[in-house]
Amino acid sequence: MADHSIEVKGLYKIFGPHGDRYIEAVQNGMSKEELNAKHGHVLGLKDINIHMPSAKIQVIMGLSGSGKSTMIRHINRLIEPTVGEVIFQGQDVCKMSEAELQEFRRHKTAMVFQKFALLPHRTVLDNTLFGIELQGVPRGECEERAKHWLKRVGLDGFEDNYPNQLSGGMQQRVGLARALTNDADILLMDEAFSALDPLIRMDMQSILLELQEELHKTIVFITHDLDEALRLGDRIAILRDGIMVQQDEPQQILLNPADDYVTDFIKDINRVRVLEVGSIMSKKKAAKGPKIERTVVIEDALQILSKASVPEAAVTDNGKTIGSITIDAMIASIARSKSTKKDGVNYK
Repeated sequence: MADHSIEVKGLYKIFGPHGDRYIEAVQNGMSKEELNAKHGHVLGLKDINIHMPSAKIQVIMGLSGSGKSTMIRHINRLIEPTVGEVIFQGQDVCKMSEAELQEFRRHKTAMVFQKFALLPHRTVLDNTLFGIELQGVPRGECEERAKHWLKRVGLDGFEDNYPNQLSGGMQQRVGLARALTNDADILLMDEAFSALDPLIRMDMQSILLELQEELHKTIVFITHDLDEALRLGDRIAILRDGIMVQQDEPQQILLNPADDYVTDFIKDINRVRVLEVGSIMSKKKAAKGPKIERTVVIEDALQILSKASVPEAAVTDNGKTIGSITIDAMIASIARSKSTKKDGVNYK
């Protein structure tokens, strides 16, 4: 499988007419507030370094103003960096010529937006094939590919409708089908499901996970919702005020938050429905009792042990025993992480 990973190195973004003048000051510790107060410039990103793995879903999350949308727009250079590199297949996107960048955007990346970004005067079919039409693909092939992906996202029979005839969830399915029709290596999703009702949002998440199991795209998914991040992400990176505060696998972020900000972020997560037994197991393999696959969440594992009336189970990976888990260990793991911040302290 080709390497479609993305490497971001030393990325800074300072918004304002002379951002490059203040890089050194920011590198030497000038805060976001001081930069704005003294120089009228805004710090968007500060020294971002992240490896986004090939064929996986990389979630970038944070509160409003954290820099997550700024981050994703550097990957296809919709925003010009002040300093830094975005490497894809050995080439720095930040140094591409206009022609190279156009080629990269048309053939290597596709984007799904929060507000759908459908063209109101074009039918569902014509919206879906719009990207590959720009690539010069013959009309017949465009239609064939577009119809295939519309069917895959559940919109078979809606090809001749217009966007204003569809619900929000259906419009977002068109946006997803359009991105998949492009057959790009990288799929960029900026708060793609945030505008949808909760049940429709869950449905779209399920569709994305099903398609990813088949397609193995490199997906960069932006969200402010931790439940969504935990469900979708193979890896999660958390931003605060343009700074990367933690990046890791979802289970490790829950078990080992990097600081009080992350601890506070995850405090209301229902850990019993999210933590997997493989993340908290003992590596002792001589376990009695039933066998439980490592990806089973604690809620289900507790029910299995309760029904078996035993305190311990073997943890398996594709049928092979890799460790053991006890009821006591599961109960201990679902206790909330305690923040050490004092009352009145603000993270901003």
